[in-house]
Amino acid sequence: MFTGIVRELGRVVAADERGGGLALAVEAPETAAALEPGDSLAVDGVCLTAETVDGTRVHLHAVPETLARTTLGALREGDAVNLEPALRAGEPLGGHYVQGHVDAVGRIQSVEAEGEGLRVFVETPPGILGYLVEKGSVAVDGVSLTVAELADDAFAVALVPHTLERTTLAALLPGKHVNLEVDVLAKYVERLLDPKLRS
Repeated sequence: MFTGIVRELGRVVAADERGGGLALAVEAPETAAALEPGDSLAVDGVCLTAETVDGTRVHLHAVPETLARTTLGALREGDAVNLEPALRAGEPLGGHYVQGHVDAVGRIQSVEAEGEGLRVFVETPPGILGYLVEKGSVAVDGVSLTVAELADDAFAVALVPHTLERTTLAALLPGKHVNLEVDVLAKYVERLLDPKLRS
């Protein structure tokens, strides 16, 4: 379980094909200091397991299924990634419930300056918008955000300066692909209300 509050910006130092998956080494001093092998770590919103921790580096493995459903397959050496260790008992829930299970890959439609921040429209695959409501929550590359606006094929989020400073979202450009996770509560409500899904 995660909250969508990025704890550290990591840097990919190796991304190598392994068994159809991807072996990742991420430089992340703060995260590595508190992580043990076997711990869960959200990388750009994708829950992965730390295989080993070597000093300031965390080694992880993304299997083919993960690569098929997320943006992790596009990671290259030098890329920055949003990192969040799993929530521990007693820690504050600062964002919203995030599982690290990506629902879809979205595409950045537009990025516009808005005051000191940015308004970003994210084009989504069919079916995702039904889980979103204005002022509701969504995770974009692992960052807990509030839905500011809904369109026919996209949604908008307003990025404040703190988010731009602490995450990779300041580098978003039109055409870039991002990992999306809708609020899990919306999916439970859908299941409860749709009798076809309860059978």
